[in-house]
Amino acid sequence: MASSFPWHAFPLLLRPSKVAARLAEMARHAPVERMPNLWQIELGVLRMWHRMITRPDSVGLTVDHPVRPTRWARLFERRPLRFPFVLAHGSVRPWDLSGLLSSTDDVMQHLLGTHHDGLQFVYDLQILAATPGMLERLRVRARAVVDGSDPQAGWRRDLCVFEQYHEALLETVERAIAEGISLPEDAANDPDISFYAYLRWCAEQPTTPAATWRAWRAGTFAFDKPLAMAQAA
Repeated sequence: MASSFPWHAFPLLLRPSKVAARLAEMARHAPVERMPNLWQIELGVLRMWHRMITRPDSVGLTVDHPVRPTRWARLFERRPLRFPFVLAHGSVRPWDLSGLLSSTDDVMQHLLGTHHDGLQFVYDLQILAATPGMLERLRVRARAVVDGSDPQAGWRRDLCVFEQYHEALLETVERAIAEGISLPEDAANDPDISFYAYLRWCAEQPTTPAATWRAWRAGTFAFDKPLAMAQAA
């Protein structure tokens, strides 16, 4: 039976049927007026690659907290040396740059073992919030890292490199459970920080490859183009 998905969906999304199903699930939870189609999600994946290539300092680094004073954390401050370890630990999934292909357990592993600067972990919290009980499960696991009862607590802290990461994650999760997930307006409209803003950015892009080509030729399409639709997440 011929695939119902175009060829370009497979190298970018790997399993477009699963991404489409997760996207339909998110449509029931995400406060987004217009959900993107799969081509627009592909553009969102390319946007993430563009970010990592052109703005690498926005991924995995911080200027707000010092590096942990352990041998491993000092080694992992160098991201090329960190990468094979977080990959082996299951903390990063470079084949899933949208987050729509990962299970909720994968997302939690990512949050607990990969550094996110500032409020960037809210992107993944918004994905988890679509599944009842997941934020509560994450709170238990983050608290175990903070209090040291997680057998891998020290290793997770070293993988995240910088001090206070898990404390900030736990505080944000607890506040999200008690009050809901909220962000300042600028962060709520930043696709690097908000999954909802990422969905809105995708939905604002051309809906087909041909339309994208025409927009690029006209100078109206760019991966670093900011979100136009101001809407709080």
